[in-house]
Amino acid sequence: MTDDDTDAAPERGRAFYGRRKGKRLRAGQEERIAALLPRLRVPADGPLDPAALFPRPVSALWVEIGFGGGEHLAAQARAHPQIGFIGCEPFVNGVAKLLRAVDDGGLDNARLWDRDAMELLPRLPAASAARVYLLYPDPWPKRRQRKRRFVSDESLTEIARVLAPGGEFRFASDIDDYAGWTLVRTARAPHLRWTAERASDWTQPWPDWPGTRYEAKAVAQGRRPTYLAFARD
Repeated sequence: MTDDDTDAAPERGRAFYGRRKGKRLRAGQEERIAALLPRLRVPADGPLDPAALFPRPVSALWVEIGFGGGEHLAAQARAHPQIGFIGCEPFVNGVAKLLRAVDDGGLDNARLWDRDAMELLPRLPAASAARVYLLYPDPWPKRRQRKRRFVSDESLTEIARVLAPGGEFRFASDIDDYAGWTLVRTARAPHLRWTAERASDWTQPWPDWPGTRYEAKAVAQGRRPTYLAFARD
């Protein structure tokens, strides 16, 4: 077995994400971080009751791991007001962008977790989520970095645990190596089944896919995205 086939756990304290903050926030962004984020942030301790996170009843819970600039999560929250969303993203500038979309759009069905998603998933009840997204995660392309990739045997076990039977894990990447990495690990993950039946199932986006700015940039640079969907048995 080669290093590429193993999922050695990251060293204690090492995260799956990179930097926490980019360029300086504008005044309006800082105000939302200070005033709005505390109201929308998922509680930091203890088991979570998803239904209690939202001000009104929701029909299901969808979780997005690493929402980047938040455009996908905001679009889905607008399109599905009956669904409750938890978005995980430690990058402060991305959090600020989603906060603006939530504020401007009056999206009361979105909640945020601005830390590592692997600190959140174990606190969710089993079978509590109908969908989990991991869209264009950091590929950590160097061999010595690959243990920092979010997709691992451990993370897939947690994703499968929180998905309800019939729930779906959606993964997208413009890095072929990461798509292959994910297929290898989901193939050995209990209870996750790749749903593709034809090539278009992984080369074409999902019917409700709104696209992202990162994806548009990748396509413009000649990289071809891969879209993978896995069902919870």
